[in-house]
Amino acid sequence: MNKFEYILTENDKDIPIKKIMRREFGFSSRLMTKIKQNKSAYLNGESLPGWVTGDAGDVLTVMLPEETSDFEPEPIPISPVYEDNDLLIINKQPGFVVHPTKGHPAHTIANGLMQYLIDTEQKFKIRFINRLDMDTSGLLIIAKNSHAQDSFMKQMKANTIRKKYIAVVKGIIPENEGTIDLPIGRPDPDRVERWVMTEGGYPSVTHYSVIERFKNHTLVRLILETGRTHQIRVHMASIGHPILGDDVYSHAKSGYKLQGQTLHAGVLGFIHPSTGEYMEFKAPLPGYFEKLLKDLRNGGSN
Repeated sequence: MNKFEYILTENDKDIPIKKIMRREFGFSSRLMTKIKQNKSAYLNGESLPGWVTGDAGDVLTVMLPEETSDFEPEPIPISPVYEDNDLLIINKQPGFVVHPTKGHPAHTIANGLMQYLIDTEQKFKIRFINRLDMDTSGLLIIAKNSHAQDSFMKQMKANTIRKKYIAVVKGIIPENEGTIDLPIGRPDPDRVERWVMTEGGYPSVTHYSVIERFKNHTLVRLILETGRTHQIRVHMASIGHPILGDDVYSHAKSGYKLQGQTLHAGVLGFIHPSTGEYMEFKAPLPGYFEKLLKDLRNGGSN
């Protein structure tokens, strides 16, 4: 059960409890309706008969009911980076789909999270805020309640969640930085591939900057303005520098022993749903990625 509490002040007199809840807790209209239907709001321990007003010193309490997911638990390693009552941040390893799909009905991060909940004696509905491709590593946000989910969805819609990626791409990028502003679409609904589509595509913007150049590859930092499926992979391939290890958008073999494409979601920043404070997290590169960089610095040329 998720508990929210606020003590009314003199300034709260004659203000409907509904407005106070919106102001203090940031609840969405949808969640407010659910709270009213479930009678989950209390004033001084008594269930609210409606959106009444209160007095200074009154204690407003909202109890959000526990919700659960029904994924089958599996012993898939989960690497928590941060956790509190509203959210869980994990560092996803490559090789796992985030959520069960028709093509991957099991052995996903969601299945691993169900086992994690059992191991940590927790109960909450698994709500993924962002997604990463199967062979992409890095930070994932999981909201633990509908209030946190609503807050993150607003931030996603406003493009205020800060996302930074690191990737090794094929070829040498001559300029130190650049922006790719090309629409992305899905020409064939029966296939997973996305492509740059001048007609029918969705606006997509990716910023890149060079971190390091090797003999035949470039290490880049990427920042997304939009979050289209496969956006980085499509955009980098469109300028002739596909992600190393990407078997979908680059048909040339990498020549290196990789565990996935060399794309890592390394930095994630957002406003906390309850505290309103900005938080930023970083995730270290996977071991195979670090080894690749070492090989490239030693003159690897595959």
